[in-house]
Amino acid sequence: MAIFNKKNISNLVFLVVFGVIFFTPLGTPVKVFVQRLIAFSPSVNDTEDTEVLKDYIWILEDMQGERAYFEDAKGEVVVLNFWATWCPPCIAEMPSLQELYSAYGDQVKFMFVSQEKIDKIQAFLDKRGFDLPVYRPLSKIPSNLYSRSIPATYIIDRDGRIRVSKVGVADWNSEKVRTLLDELVQGSN
Repeated sequence: MAIFNKKNISNLVFLVVFGVIFFTPLGTPVKVFVQRLIAFSPSVNDTEDTEVLKDYIWILEDMQGERAYFEDAKGEVVVLNFWATWCPPCIAEMPSLQELYSAYGDQVKFMFVSQEKIDKIQAFLDKRGFDLPVYRPLSKIPSNLYSRSIPATYIIDRDGRIRVSKVGVADWNSEKVRTLLDELVQGSN
């Protein structure tokens, strides 16, 4: 009985490809590509179905090492994203978040929160040409915004209502999200 028949060779090739994709850094571009294919626009909560953010007490640090206080965002429309440079779903949705930030960055408070070291974050942003406002948490994240998974993204209106709460990859530069932001910025939420 031959060990190297067609079936065994094809199974071995499949296992090698599977291992490369899922267990090595070489597979990250493939995982990012697949995540982008499955990314849809997030669901928007109706005003009456929203959770209200009560706790704005949260201290962060910006990329220049300056303290930032989440409480300063109270009364503003906020897009808050938790992410990491090693996370394929995070990487997959970053281009759509960059497009959204480029379009609304002067009207909406964007906060991209990562627990990684500043030099690693900066290298990631530079390599991809992103100019997103990134922060590192210095104190406990408000419980309404805590997620065990990343990416986790929230859109919060001026009254502190969490209008979008999405864990996992999404297409943030969608017509649905832009319509919501337009409404929130204009004050017709």
